[in-house]
Amino acid sequence: MTWSNHTSVTEFVLLGFSGLSRELQLVLFGAVLVIYMITLAGNIMAIVIISADPLLQKPMYLFLKNLSVIEISFPTSVVPKMLRDILSKDKTISFLGCAAQMALFFIPGQNECLLLAVMAYDRYVAICDPLHYSTVMNWRSCIYLILSTWLVSFLISLAQTIFIFSLSYCGPNQINHFFCDFSPVVDLACGDTLMNKVSIFADAVIVLLTPFTLIIFSYINILSTILRIRSVEGKRRAFSTCSSHLTSVALFYGATISVYMFSFAQTRDTDKFSSLLYCIVTPMLNPMIYCLRNKEVKHAFQNFIGRKLFRDHEHM
Repeated sequence: MTWSNHTSVTEFVLLGFSGLSRELQLVLFGAVLVIYMITLAGNIMAIVIISADPLLQKPMYLFLKNLSVIEISFPTSVVPKMLRDILSKDKTISFLGCAAQMALFFIPGQNECLLLAVMAYDRYVAICDPLHYSTVMNWRSCIYLILSTWLVSFLISLAQTIFIFSLSYCGPNQINHFFCDFSPVVDLACGDTLMNKVSIFADAVIVLLTPFTLIIFSYINILSTILRIRSVEGKRRAFSTCSSHLTSVALFYGATISVYMFSFAQTRDTDKFSSLLYCIVTPMLNPMIYCLRNKEVKHAFQNFIGRKLFRDHEHM
């Protein structure tokens, strides 16, 4: 099956990290496997704790639970295939398999960009307009915001994937990456790909820079409000509710913007390691950041473990 009458390529080869020595590849395999397992355990634990604790049934934690769902699906779209390719000599992926991986990777990836902006807006309303918080951020509006981020990311990712795989592929089929990313796949297409490259850049502007700009605008207003608080304790408490989110934004946007906005200034090998950071390392760190820096989540985690140990002790 092909999506174009002029496409002769039926499968691609993911070169991944084949340029590294076998020893380094095995070290990378072990490191990625451990990080992936920690990512799954940490994010599943975050979902369970937030769902189980009545005190965490607030909009901020509903967004955080959705973030954990994203952090599970995001690396899962690429890591199992990547690990298999490191161990196997067969690094091929079918034409449609590559398209599916691209869509499944960018739906949660782009969703995270939008969700981080929604979470910044939540903190903006909570700190800058607290009297209207319960009205503005009610459960219905929170559900609508979450569904909207999924819908927008789904439509943009699907449209971009269809646009890319409608191109003609008639020559080289080796993708210089560990997954089917936009630019490395387009680089293999025959004919004029200028419109596709413009589309990828426009996608990055819409999904990366626009939410990032909204986040910056939100935090400028948040900082201005915090500075007007007279008590030191009040300032500390207000800023502590934002610190976890700011750390997540810095990690995620720092890596993604370097890959998708400034890829012209770096080599493809540098792209690979930057991609490892935002699609494998960041999903592992986010539950740790929110659990260690957020007192309510930390307290809920301690209560959850305490109840679990108490039940186990009773059954002994």
